[in-house]
Amino acid sequence: MMKKLAVAAALLVAFTGSVHAGKTLDTIKQRDQLVCGVNVSLPGFSAADSQGNWVGLDVDICRAIAATVLGDPKKVKWVPLNASQRFTALQSGEIDVLSRNTTWTLTRDASLGLEFTGVTYYDGQGFMVPAKMKITSAKQLKGATVCVQSGTTTEKNLSDYSNANNLAMKPVVFETQEATNKAYFSGRCQVYTTDASGLASVRNKEAGNPADHVILPDLISKEPLGPSVRRGDDEFFTIVKWVGYVLIEAEEYGIGQTTVDGMRLSSNDPVVKRILGTSEDTGKLLGLDKDWAYRAIKAVGNYGEIFDRNVGPNSALKLPRGVNNLWNKGGIMYAPPVR
Repeated sequence: MMKKLAVAAALLVAFTGSVHAGKTLDTIKQRDQLVCGVNVSLPGFSAADSQGNWVGLDVDICRAIAATVLGDPKKVKWVPLNASQRFTALQSGEIDVLSRNTTWTLTRDASLGLEFTGVTYYDGQGFMVPAKMKITSAKQLKGATVCVQSGTTTEKNLSDYSNANNLAMKPVVFETQEATNKAYFSGRCQVYTTDASGLASVRNKEAGNPADHVILPDLISKEPLGPSVRRGDDEFFTIVKWVGYVLIEAEEYGIGQTTVDGMRLSSNDPVVKRILGTSEDTGKLLGLDKDWAYRAIKAVGNYGEIFDRNVGPNSALKLPRGVNNLWNKGGIMYAPPVR
C-alpha cells in the first residue's frame, strides 16, 4: 500500500511540474515567428489597412499568441487564405494557427486533422437583401437566387433551410469571397448569405451606400467561430486554448491593456495575482514563464477591448455585443478559471 502511495505521489509531482511545450512551439521559437492563417479581407476580423498592417479580431488573437510565446506581438507572419485553402494550409504545416472566422463543427473537428481551441465569436448565418425589395423575413425569399461561397458551412446551411421551409432558393456558388461580393452587388443574385457578422463587414466595405442593403433579422444556424491548430501537439493546443481563455477571464476581472501594469503591481485580488503571475506560476504548466498571460493582455487587451475595437462600438461595424457578452452580463462568453 505504501509503495502504491509513493508511486502516486511521484506521478502527481511529475504532472504538476513544468512541462515541455512541444514540437510546434519549438519550431516557432527557432523561426522566431508565429505563422497565422487569416481571411484575405474581412474587415473587423482580418484585413490589411492602408499601411499594410493587419487588423481585426482574429488578427488580435494571433498577436496575443505571439506575445505569449515569443514576447512580441509583431512577430507574426500573416498568410491570407480563402475558404477552400484554409484547412489544407493548416494540415500541411504552412501555418501554425488558423484564425480565420471558421465555424467549429463535428465534421471539421473529427475528420480534418485539426482541433478547435475555443470560440472567439458566436455568430449565426443570415441574409442580406437590397432595401428596395422590401423584404423583412427570410421566409419571404421563396425562389430567390442567393450568392454563397463554396467550401463553407454556409452552403449546406442554405440548402437545409431552403428544403426545410419549401423555399426552393437557387444558390449561385462562387469559390472566393471577392467573387461572391461582386456578384451580389452587381445584381447577379437577389440575396447574399453568410455569417451575420460577415454580412455587416461586406456591407460596410463594399456597398456604395450601406443603407441600400438590409440584413434580415433571421439567423438560420449556430456559427461558433474560433482558432484551430493541427491535431497531435497537445502542448501547443493547450497554449493557444488558454491564451483565448485568459483574455476572457481578464475582462471578467477588469484587467485591461492600460490597467494591467498597475494591477500587476498593486492588486490584492487572488485571481488577478494568479493571472498576472505575481502569486502562482501557471506558466510552467504550459511550458511558458509566469508572465505569459500578462504579455497577451498587454499586447491586445482583454476580450471586451478586442471586441469593441474591431467589431463593436468603437469600430465601423458597430455590432452589438449580444451573446458575445460575458456570462455574468447576459451573454454566453465563458472561460474556465485560470487556476
